[in-house]
Amino acid sequence: MAKHKLARWTELGTFINVIQPEAGAPLDKEHHIKGKWNKEMFGNGNPVILELGCGKGEYTVGLAKSFPKNNYVGVDIKGSRMWRGARTADDNKLLNTAFLRTRIEFINSFFAEDEVDEIWLTFPDPQLENRNSNKRLTCPWFLNKYRTFLKNNGIIHLKTDNPDLYNYTKSLVEKNGLEIVTATCDLYCEKPGDDILSIRTYYESIFLKEGHKICYLAFRLDKNRIIEDGTTKIN
Repeated sequence: MAKHKLARWTELGTFINVIQPEAGAPLDKEHHIKGKWNKEMFGNGNPVILELGCGKGEYTVGLAKSFPKNNYVGVDIKGSRMWRGARTADDNKLLNTAFLRTRIEFINSFFAEDEVDEIWLTFPDPQLENRNSNKRLTCPWFLNKYRTFLKNNGIIHLKTDNPDLYNYTKSLVEKNGLEIVTATCDLYCEKPGDDILSIRTYYESIFLKEGHKICYLAFRLDKNRIIEDGTTKIN
């Protein structure tokens, strides 16, 4: 298994659609791609959309196939998982697809102000054991990070099988006066034919087979509003 993982790590470094920090470089050092994704990675001026915590990249690749006039960047720290998405994108010559290996805590080192149009959070760890934790990707600490590079009123999409995370995020959005675009606790019952929502990750397919309902929340992030806490805690 270790040998297999090492081979994937090695191949990941050969893909032109993968950005990785230089070995030994500080994690918070600004990368040269910052502010240049359209010009240097994609060679066009199309919208740039992120999937944070992309895992194997199924959603990033699925979106790129369905919406070729957008550019998609899958972000994750686990290179051995990301390899699958990067390999699929490379094999299928999806020129509107890229992957970034980094911790999401340091995402600001890779994207400049107003460089990103939308963000997808697909089945992030709800961090139930960390009450009021900054580790949740929808907590105020992260949302305020996203404000620095997401265009004003850019949409953040959350898909999760965890109703506690969904309710936590929805409560946070409401208490900060952000606009909700869509909110549902049973996605495939209410919007079964929506192409952009029907793309499924590996884990999502497992959750559905186990009978879990999928929650979906889409809201606009006001660039000029500092996001504050004050939500109900996750039980």
